[in-house]
Order: sequence, then structure tokens, then C-alpha cells
Amino acid sequence: MDKVNNHRKIIIRTFAVFAITFLIVTICLYYVDKNREEEEKLQASYTAEATINRIESQLNQYLAESHLIKSIVENGNDMTEDDFNTISSYMQDAQNVIEAHELAKDGVVSQVYPLEGNEEAVGLNMLENPERKKEANLARKSGQYTIAGPYELVQGGVGSLLFDPIYTDSAKDEERQFWGFSILVLNWDNFMDEIEIEKLEDAGYHYQIWKKDLDSDKKIVIAQSGSNMPSNTLEVKCEVPNDTWYFEIVPKNGWVSSAQIFVEILIAIMAAIAGATAYWQFRMRQYKDRIHAMEIEKSAELAKQANEAKTRFLFNMSHDIRTSMNAIIGFSELLEKHHDDPQKVLDYIGKIKSSSSVLLSLINYVLEMARIESGKAELKEEMAHMDELKDVLNSVFEPAVKSKKMDYSYEMDVDHTCILCDKTKIREILTNIISNSVKYTPDGGTISVKVKEITSTKVGYATYRFVVEDNGIGMSKEYLPHIFEEFTREHTSTESKVAGTGLGLPIVKSLVDLMKGTIDVESMEGRGTKFTIVLSFKLADESLLLKEHYSKETAMDDEKANASAASDIRRILLAEDNKLNAEIAITILKENGFAVEWAGDGVECIEKLCAHPAGYYDIILMDIQMPNMNGYETTKAIRAMDDERRMIKIIAMTANAFEEDKKKAFDCGMNGYIAKPVRIEEFLKEMERA
Repeated sequence: MDKVNNHRKIIIRTFAVFAITFLIVTICLYYVDKNREEEEKLQASYTAEATINRIESQLNQYLAESHLIKSIVENGNDMTEDDFNTISSYMQDAQNVIEAHELAKDGVVSQVYPLEGNEEAVGLNMLENPERKKEANLARKSGQYTIAGPYELVQGGVGSLLFDPIYTDSAKDEERQFWGFSILVLNWDNFMDEIEIEKLEDAGYHYQIWKKDLDSDKKIVIAQSGSNMPSNTLEVKCEVPNDTWYFEIVPKNGWVSSAQIFVEILIAIMAAIAGATAYWQFRMRQYKDRIHAMEIEKSAELAKQANEAKTRFLFNMSHDIRTSMNAIIGFSELLEKHHDDPQKVLDYIGKIKSSSSVLLSLINYVLEMARIESGKAELKEEMAHMDELKDVLNSVFEPAVKSKKMDYSYEMDVDHTCILCDKTKIREILTNIISNSVKYTPDGGTISVKVKEITSTKVGYATYRFVVEDNGIGMSKEYLPHIFEEFTREHTSTESKVAGTGLGLPIVKSLVDLMKGTIDVESMEGRGTKFTIVLSFKLADESLLLKEHYSKETAMDDEKANASAASDIRRILLAEDNKLNAEIAITILKENGFAVEWAGDGVECIEKLCAHPAGYYDIILMDIQMPNMNGYETTKAIRAMDDERRMIKIIAMTANAFEEDKKKAFDCGMNGYIAKPVRIEEFLKEMERA
């Protein structure tokens, strides 16, 4: 008990070391990120301020040119059309940022240079125009230049207006009188190029320049990078006369990129694993030094025997197995409490049976995969008909398809219907795939099975392409490379509400490989899945067809004879070492009208058989694994007797469910074979065949 508690403490403390190490490293990396973010923001701030300075410098340059005409008017000089055009022509820049120069006396545009292409602007009242009056009036009242726009110009194109108010001295009083505006029309795109705003994107930044509407405070975007602005931007204010521009900037990958965060989390996990591993190894060495040498050797041996498949099994199978076991145990307890309520008893028994079937199917899958991996799986060569395969599959899935109201179709386009193959394994391949389609396709979905014979490269062989397609939930591209790996499922049974082992498709792949065929899968999440299997089989010749026909007629006659013989069986000798299994079998058999005697092992079975005359027992149900003398040895001993007792029918009743176990049972002289758990219907059918 102390060993268990000490080991549990080591595990808990190891997890604590992992958590603490992870937390410490994460906190350190967090502050590193914060420092990196501050540095990034400082650099971005310098970049934004440099851009703002370029904007202010460029505006001041344009304003200086506008002041020339402004000063001429303010000094009381007359401005003729020729004078205006001459001066304005010198103001045009090589970058074509200044698209036009306008003079607006009393706010009404009276002179424009160049006039060509800007005729629509002449006569425009800036103080009354809806789009321009706010900034124009603001410039008039404040006496400071004001930037308006960018917006659509009346003469066409997109531009911004630089209002520079002009005041002249009044003869009557000392107060200066508003004369009008000297207006520069700026080509907005060329202005952005002039201040080299695109270099921000080249430097790896997203940016946005905006201002507030003078009346509604609504955000008006002046310029921005091509993509949408992410959150967590750095905002820098840019004061311009009569207005404030806001400059938002953020690196394209964020202040700390997702890749950096991922790497840091990975570093934290690796550091935590390293710390926990070091602690675990240190404490385990101490722990092992305190225990007995034999226990150390035993643990080492157990550790050697553990392999990756078992580890994955524990992780992937524990939930589904525990779910079934929980149902069995839970409903057994409820059955005990409510044994006097027939309706509840029937309900609980039905649910126990259902959970037992699920648990048995999980176990069968695991055993089947283990048998395939061990290399013991072999292919039988037997006559098979493609039509029979179609009928069998349709009958298997018809109830499920009808209950889910699915559109199910099975189409065949083959020239050769009779082949030599392992019928059981072919059915297992197609059953697994179609079963997945039924499970993972919603009600009302579509499932199609198409079998087409294609050109075969080998003489005497036929090649078939099996295509199973559905419009179910499908699988992600990330999961497809792992679809045939053992114990893998894209969604656990908790997520998908569909029980499964993750072994069905690996078994299918192993069987297809065993038959030297190919299997491909195409799937799209939310759209469905398509499996394509290509297999080649030897063609059946005419002599085999005749032989099969004769065998069927003989089998029908034998079945009738066996049925008659089975009805005469009344006394059964049961050889079973497990008392619980024996009690179940005896009860079921007695309820069906049989007299049963029980032998606890092979030796007692022979003693009971010899204690009575020949013919006293009609049949022996033989367990395989028994103490003193197992089922194989007991059967051989009975067949070696020198009287009529050696002719008694013997049926194996065992938990050894592999095909090679069945073959071994028949080789030693048994007449039939039943795999546990036994169902009375299977038992009666096997007695008829024996």
C-alpha cells in the first residue's frame, strides 16, 4: 500500500513540476513579449511620426506657394487673369501633386489655373457647397488654412482642397475684412506617393489615417493600406490647423506574431516536459532503490513488453470500453433494485445486451487487428458470386438505411460474376466501409455502392473496382494521411456520439494489402467521403461451378438430416472449467429442453463419458482452455477410444475466436465450433451442422 501511495505522490508531484515549470517559463516569455511589443511600438511610433513630419513638411511647402498670391491680394494689389496664370504656372510641381490653383473672392471661385479641364469649378461657392462649406467656413472664421477632403471634385477625379483665407485692410475701420480664399487643389493619389506612404506597407505595417467629422464625430478614413485594419493598433495624433488627423499603425503580423507565440508555447511545453522528466527520473530512481530487486526486475520486464500499440489502445479505447462497462454495471445494479418491476427488468436487460454487443464488437476488432499484425491471417480460396455479395450487403444494411431514411443504391457492371476469393474477408472490407458511411451520414443522406469490372493485366483473373460514396460529415484534409493508422479517429465517440475503435479502416487496409489490392480515399469536411478499392481475383472454371452446384444440393440434404438428428438430442455433457460460464450454459440449455451434466475439466469429462454406456450422452460441448486436460487433448483421447463412445459429436465452445483456432478444433476431431459468448440460436444451428 505504501508503494502505491509513494508512486502516486511521485506522479502528482511530477505533474506539479510540469505545471510550475510551464507557468514560470510562460510568465518569463510573456514579459519578453511585452518588452518586444514595447520595442515594436516604439519603432512604429518613430515610423508614424516620421510619416507625419513628411505630411506636415509637404503641406507647409504647398502653403508657402499659396501664400505668394495671398500676400499680393492682402497688400491691396490687383490680380489680373494674366498675373494669376503666370504666378500659378510657377507653382505647379513636377510630381503633379498641385492639380490646380483657384482664387475664390467672397468664397466663389473666379479664377482657376489651369482652366482647361477645371471649367466646372468656376463659379462654385465654397461657403455654401454642402461638401466644402464646413471646412471653408472654419478657415474663414479661424483665419488659418484648413484641409478639406479627399472627396470627388466637381471637375472630376479625387482630390483634397487646401483653403488659405485672405483678409484685407478695411478703409473704414481697423478690423481686417474677409476677401476670399487662395485654394490649392491637391491630387490625393499623387500626394500619397509624394509622402511615400506606401513604404509603410513595404516595411511590414498596416496603417490608417483618419479624422472626425466636424458635426457628427463620425470616423472619416483619409488613407489606409490595402487590407482591413486589425485590432490593437498604435494611435498617433497629427495636429493640423483647425483639425486633428489620427494615424493608426500596426505590424502586419501583429506586435507579437502567431508564429512567435506558437514557438514560445512549444518552448514552454518542452521546458516543462524536460523539468518534469528530470524530476520524474530523479524520484523514480530513489523509489526503485527502495524496493525489492525482484520487483525491479518485474517492472523492467513489464516495461519491455509494453509497446506503442498498447499505449495507444489505453488512450483511445478506454472511453468506449468504460462507457459500455458503465452501462452494464449500472443497469445490473438497477436490475437488482427493480427486480419486481417486469417492465423495467425487460428494459434494463435490453440495454445490458446492447452494451454487451458494443463491448464484444470492440474486443473482436482488437483481436482481429492483433491477428493480422501477427501474420497469422490467411486467405481462403472459395467459390463466390458477385450477386450473392450484393444480396448479403443489402440485407445487412437495409434496416439501418430504412431507419435513417437514406437513399441507398448498389450498382453492378461486371462480366464475370463467379470468382475464387475469401468471401468472409471481402464482406468484412465492404461491411466496414459501408457501415462507416451509414454511421457518419445524417438522416436522409445518400450512399452509393458501385462495382465495376475493369481490364485485368493477368490472364485468368478479373479485376473489380468497388466505389463506396456518401454525402456524410466527411473528413478534414489534415486527418486523411492518418486514416489507416491504428486507433485513430478524427472525432472521439464523445464528440461524434458514434462508438468506434479506430480499427475498422486499419483492418480494411491490412486485408486489402493481404489481397494485393489498392484502396484510396477522397473526402471533404461537410461534403462526404469516397472510397475506391481495386482487387483482382482468379476466375472460377466450369468444373468448379458444377462442383459447387453438387455441393449445395448435398449440403441441403445433409442439413435436413442434421436438423432431424438435432431434434433427437436430449442429453448434453458440458466440459467447462469456469463455474459462471457453466451455470449460464446449463441454465440456457435446460430452458430449451435439454438435460445437461457438467464436467469441470477434460479428465472429469472422460470419466463421466466412461461411467455411462455408449449413447447415454448425445453430444459434448467442449471448452478449450481447461486445467489438467485441455479441450484438444480431451477430444483426441475420446476419438482414440475403442468403442462407440469415440463417435459422439463434440462441439467446441470457447473464447478462442480466431480462424486458426477453429481449424485446430476440427483437426483434432471436433464436429462443430461456437465462439463465446454463446447464443442459443447459434448453438442450435451448430448442432444441426455437426
